Amino acid sequence: MRTELKQQRERRRRWSMRKKIVGTADRPRMSVRFTGRNIYVQFIDDLAGRTLASTSTRHKAQADREKMAANKASAATIGKSAAAVAKEQGIESVVFDRSGARYHGKVAELADAARAGGLKF
Repeated sequence: MRTELKQQRERRRRWSMRKKIVGTADRPRMSVRFTGRNIYVQFIDDLAGRTLASTSTRHKAQADREKMAANKASAATIGKSAAAVAKEQGIESVVFDRSGARYHGKVAELADAARAGGLKF
């Protein structure tokens, strides 16, 4: 499949999902984004328009960040880290936003690790 067409389809999936998913202060949106090398997770209050907490494979507080990549093992680590960061901010339940990615593999691994860490989806 051509790269432009694949990116366009992903962009349309992301837009159609974002019309339905809204985060609040009580239940923020957990936005997950995978790039070729890194994983980013943000907890966003869409009504106020601000990020409440975040974590990624690039954060300095992340242990072994030089060895992390955008794979399933790192996704599980980031999921646990995201749950811990959310608990510190007093966040217990979230709306999961997978940013157009299909729910399998890395995305499912991250979500399962976040649930195991105590977040409610």
